[in-house]
Amino acid sequence: MSVMSETTAKILLDTKSVLFNAREPFVLTSGRVSPVYVDIRRLISFPAERTTLMNFAAEMLQKEVGLENMDYVAGGETAGIPYAAFLAEKMNKPMLYVRKKPKGFGRMAQIEGCVEGDGRTALLVEDLQTDGGSKKVFVNAMRDAGMVVKHAFVVFHYGILAASEENNKAMGVTLHALATWWDVLAVARNQNYFDAETLAEVEEFLGSPDSWAEKNAHRAKA
Repeated sequence: MSVMSETTAKILLDTKSVLFNAREPFVLTSGRVSPVYVDIRRLISFPAERTTLMNFAAEMLQKEVGLENMDYVAGGETAGIPYAAFLAEKMNKPMLYVRKKPKGFGRMAQIEGCVEGDGRTALLVEDLQTDGGSKKVFVNAMRDAGMVVKHAFVVFHYGILAASEENNKAMGVTLHALATWWDVLAVARNQNYFDAETLAEVEEFLGSPDSWAEKNAHRAKA
């Protein structure tokens, strides 16, 4: 693990932005059960920790993308907006935010902020990525507005779903992330955050989410 991903994983655990519970799994919006849960929005309430993560992000993006290749930093509605604001301030870049659909009045804008001319490069920012499917709406809106979108940043990438890489490739977008579930599991195990049984269950889930969910559906709270 890199220092960056290890520190990010520890911050996520310490702020309870990620949780493990195999005995009473979390019920996701889809209705499926999971022994892990992530809430990256929670991090905005921890100024010291979010500053560390945004410093990491700025360093990563400067190295992997280049400041000259980011004319705008654009946050996806809604969870990406605060992280785009933090990053735009830190990198001294104009900020935009992108709606999931145009607002129904006034300028009918889907993109808020000032976009000047076609061909400008934009970095899409969100809090996390599961399979990446939701990003297509934002990427398409930005491209329709004349922007070049080749890179996206998230604080946290699930890193366990093949569809994520497939969707990124289909969109022509390179994803940059500070940590994945595998990073969190490694820190949780190395620093004894949870008991051995919980860690084993989480590792099984990360290796095969569908099989684990099917096998453990009965554990969900009624």
